[in-house]
Amino acid sequence: MNNNTGHCSTGDYSTGNRSTGDYSTGDFSTGNRSTGDFSAGNRSTGHFSTGDYSTGDFSTGNFSTGDYSTGDCSISNHSTGHFSTIDYSGYGWFDKPCEKQWSEIDVPNFNYFKVAYWIEEENMTDEEKEGNTTYKTTKGFLKSVDYKTAWKVFWRKTDEDNKKKFFNLPNFDWEIFTEITGLEE
Repeated sequence: MNNNTGHCSTGDYSTGNRSTGDYSTGDFSTGNRSTGDFSAGNRSTGHFSTGDYSTGDFSTGNFSTGDYSTGDCSISNHSTGHFSTIDYSGYGWFDKPCEKQWSEIDVPNFNYFKVAYWIEEENMTDEEKEGNTTYKTTKGFLKSVDYKTAWKVFWRKTDEDNKKKFFNLPNFDWEIFTEITGLEE
């Protein structure tokens, strides 16, 4: 199936020009379910982003909203830290130095974290159909949600054991976690 409306596109259900990502709306996008221009990250809405589930522009960090960020779950710009809120911060966790890498900890599962959802035509509202006329060709549309909404949906769907993994991350700090995710204690 190849319901495309984008020019020179090879991704199924794609509306982005020169796109190879399935369910993609971003021009020059290679990420599946990506809405960002020049994005190679899966389920990414950030422009020029290669980080999966990223909304930050030019970001390589996964689950990140910070622009030019390489740290995962970061809202800061130009950051290499995980769960970072401070711009231009060095490597660490929760705005504090730490040498532990993802591979050295019991990493939480992000299976339910999505910043974009594919909505099939039969599940679209009239308002969604009005705002996404390409649904007639693609048989649906890619609905983006803001970063904190994605966290709230993820947190509702994940189990208690997975939540505990977040609390066990190096330097875990509820205040910073809340600032990044919108989730409260």
